[in-house]
Amino acid sequence: MVEIKMQINDGLAQRLQPMYDWLPTVLELSLVGFKTPAVQTASEIIDFLATGPSPTEVMTYHVSDRAQERLRRLLAISEAGLASPEEQAELDEIGQIEHLLILLKVQAQEKQTKAG
Repeated sequence: MVEIKMQINDGLAQRLQPMYDWLPTVLELSLVGFKTPAVQTASEIIDFLATGPSPTEVMTYHVSDRAQERLRRLLAISEAGLASPEEQAELDEIGQIEHLLILLKVQAQEKQTKAG
């Protein structure tokens, strides 16, 4: 793993402090390059991480009902072979978000195991 050091202003440091432990995931979510409504789901996760959740809260976290319903709709459309290129792109982005969320929950589980 690589350690990166940077200088940031005090205001940004204050805003980042609650999500310090989750900062690599927040950065990764920000770099995925969302171009569809999936960005709303990524924003939900970043907002959640900004609250400074405990490992237990991370492990039990779920995206909103709105995001889950959108995923179910996109999956149904895709499985029927009716997804537009935009809908397929959104589904792909949601898949990336899901992968990051799984990694985040694994990281939280490891932190909880080490602390316990």
